[in-house]
Amino acid sequence: MPRYEFRCRACGDTFEMNRPMAEASAPASCPRGHDDTVKLLSTVAFTGRGAAGTTPAPAAPGGGCCGGSCGC
Repeated sequence: MPRYEFRCRACGDTFEMNRPMAEASAPASCPRGHDDTVKLLSTVAFTGRGAAGTTPAPAAPGGGCCGGSCGC
């Protein structure tokens, strides 16, 4: 289930909520009971590395914009 980050405009607290994607735009109340909140844009970074101690899979040949068929 996705985790969404919110900030309360009344008290300034930042908090997170787990909720289904179907409820992503639903209003959220601050843990202190305030209703004036805004959903924050969060960024996620993936390193592309597997679990520690594992060897990454070799890259597939070809690649490029069309999977290698254009020779780029």
